[in-house]
Amino acid sequence: MRPIRVRIGVLGLALVAGLAAPTAATAAPEAGGAAPAPTVEERRLDGEVPREILRRSGFAAVAPAFARGLGRADSYREARRVVEREGAALWRRAVDRVQGRGPARGDLSRDDDRPLYWARLGMTRELRTWEPGFGLSERQRAALLTELERTSRGQTDLRLPRGHRDGHGKGVKRVLLTGFDPFTLDRDIRISNPSGAVALALDGTVIDTPDGPARVETAVFPVRWADFAEGTVERALRPYLPRVDLFTTVSQGRVGRFDVERTNGAWRGGFPDNDNVSRTETVPVADPASQPQWTTTTLPYAAITAADTGRFPVYDNTSVTEIPAGGDEPVVRPDGPTPGSTAREGGGGNYLSNEIAYRATLLRDRLGLHGTLPGGHVHTPVLQFGAGNTDPATGAVTDPGFVRNRLDIVVQTRAIVGVAVSAAGADRD
Repeated sequence: MRPIRVRIGVLGLALVAGLAAPTAATAAPEAGGAAPAPTVEERRLDGEVPREILRRSGFAAVAPAFARGLGRADSYREARRVVEREGAALWRRAVDRVQGRGPARGDLSRDDDRPLYWARLGMTRELRTWEPGFGLSERQRAALLTELERTSRGQTDLRLPRGHRDGHGKGVKRVLLTGFDPFTLDRDIRISNPSGAVALALDGTVIDTPDGPARVETAVFPVRWADFAEGTVERALRPYLPRVDLFTTVSQGRVGRFDVERTNGAWRGGFPDNDNVSRTETVPVADPASQPQWTTTTLPYAAITAADTGRFPVYDNTSVTEIPAGGDEPVVRPDGPTPGSTAREGGGGNYLSNEIAYRATLLRDRLGLHGTLPGGHVHTPVLQFGAGNTDPATGAVTDPGFVRNRLDIVVQTRAIVGVAVSAAGADRD
């Protein structure tokens, strides 16, 4: 999620076919009214690549089954029950597939995060274009869509065990980790996001560390500016940050390396999101009068970067871009921001990866947890296709090198979390 600095390398521009608005699969719109239009993100479902990913993962039937469930709902209350049930079921199904529970239902490798992404979009498109006979207000539809997003992203499935923060002794350490959807799909619609794969692979798992076992709970977030401005990050994380022992937001960063981002900036750089919307502005948060230009990691970055966690090097990234106090032009600062400066890029750039890091660490600080809760952002390497599969217009949706790269990133992220938990525990002791 570093579009300003990441070189996508061999990825070119994808030709996305079939962007005509689909017909709602549930019921015809009421006489004289038009069904709401699908979003830019949802219209990509009509391309051959998303259809292939859904077919080869066994997720092609998810949206049609959801549409049938909606069609049987005879009230808003019943529709909400359908949304809550089916959204949560999609998340659990995706986690189970990645973690090897149940049949794979297709020849796509089990570690793949993309079936969840495309199946969710199929469900949101059905819900967005649904016209039930009992009538549905714009506010009700928006509430249903929000609930579908929350449940299908694991945000309502964060099950933390008892621990010392609850007054139950030392107990199992509790880790909260977040990932992202695929993005830059108009460059290459085949793209996967390793942070989403990490979230699916680690959800509900236990990591054994020298400081004791650590239970990891995960969720994923959309790559859309509007959702972040509406507070999706804070709503999801606020109930849990006071109860966890460590948190890390995770996203895709630069080619061939991990980065632990030291500093996050309060600036949106304008790169288009998954709905092709741009935003160039100060990160919008509650109580802007007290909003800082910068927030910092409290992850044990020295221990993480010193450890042998896997094949990719791991860096403590201290660079930012700022407008110095009294200045008017951006300046790159390799060693972090100077006093009184205005943010233009955090270590992780100025896209949504920087923003989730900024929001999560600002929330940590506003909850009074800066000195007691280790948390920050980790950028994974860019997930690349294997040699010979570099043309998005003609290439395969997967290959052995692509799978190997994703698995290596997942395993190394797990090791990084383990090191962070152990080092943070040692610091507390």
